[in-house]
Amino acid sequence: MSQLNGHHEKLLQRYLDGQCSPEEVAELYAWLRTSEAHRPLLAAMQQEFEQVMQQPQQVPAALSDRVEARLMQDISRKKVRPLFSRYRVAAAAVILLAMAGGFWWLASVSRTAQQSLPAKEIAAVHKDNDVAPGTSKAMLTLADGSTVTLDSAGNQVIQQGKTLVQQSNGQLQYAAKGKGEAIGYNTLTVPRGGQFNIVLPDGSHVWLNAASTLRFPTAFTGKQRVVELQGQGYFEIKKDVARPFIVKVNTTEVQVLGTRFDIMAYDDEKSLNTTLLEGAVRMKQGLIQQQLAPGQQAVLDYNSGRMSVRAVDVDEVVAWKTGFFEFDNAAISVIMRQLSRWYDVEVSYLNNNSNRLFGGRISRNLPLSEILHMLEANGAKFNLEGRRLMVTVEN
Repeated sequence: MSQLNGHHEKLLQRYLDGQCSPEEVAELYAWLRTSEAHRPLLAAMQQEFEQVMQQPQQVPAALSDRVEARLMQDISRKKVRPLFSRYRVAAAAVILLAMAGGFWWLASVSRTAQQSLPAKEIAAVHKDNDVAPGTSKAMLTLADGSTVTLDSAGNQVIQQGKTLVQQSNGQLQYAAKGKGEAIGYNTLTVPRGGQFNIVLPDGSHVWLNAASTLRFPTAFTGKQRVVELQGQGYFEIKKDVARPFIVKVNTTEVQVLGTRFDIMAYDDEKSLNTTLLEGAVRMKQGLIQQQLAPGQQAVLDYNSGRMSVRAVDVDEVVAWKTGFFEFDNAAISVIMRQLSRWYDVEVSYLNNNSNRLFGGRISRNLPLSEILHMLEANGAKFNLEGRRLMVTVEN
């Protein structure tokens, strides 16, 4: 690696302390970009950045998301775990990336090596034919079969007998039910290109990902609280020892008391995955059942019917809820299924014989074209026509 001279060392320290002038930031960035040998310096900056990230910064969320994605590209030639990407980006980072234009981060991993993404290799394609990211939207089907359209801007009160449902800023909240009122079932349907969250009658909170549905009663009575899920949902369950909470997915049940967990149960995936963040859950399929501890995931393989338990990175699993895609050595088909649901596009493959794997943490607020840029720079090719996306990946 080339030597770090005194002048640039001081610039690095000033930058990490947030004291660089715009001119110094531009100079520092230009120097770091002069040689591949300088890239390890950027990896070493991670620990220093963590100290800066601990201080809350008033950075607009949309800008912060874009900066986070760009910053990751310059951290290392390898796919380094973005330890600080869960924090809002500090003002110094905003200055650096806004000034220099930055690079998008999405490392592409082959079986033998990992690659970085030089900005000059990213072609400016799909500009005139783009797809916006998903939004907060859903359809609520009431017990009498009538429907109510929901979106992030809606603010309304929906009344079903004595049950009041408040929609406010992309969230649906059920009030306590009046005594003697008949129990009905509602269904919240989130389309492709959408997401939504709901507070159930018992106070439990559920976030639904794109292409998902949740069926639930207008009040929980009896000894159990039972809901039915299709797609993906993240749950924070109100503790009630006397009435366990049960999520049904076809013939599979996830039983909990009070906990935080994620269930992914899309029909186009290979398995049903239940991931526990906090508390304890039990996943049951017929006579087979598995008890989970925090940080574990139960996997029910659709083809074999076998259930297994493995340790996982829970932040990666629930990244969708916090506004990110996160992949760790994922095949292009895995990535495309997520993009297809969030951007509501139809994906087909011209060729996909590659062993190439991809990894990274990317904002879900970006237009589709910017994510395709990243993938194209790493060997994938795309042809986007309207909402039809043709994918080609070769070794």
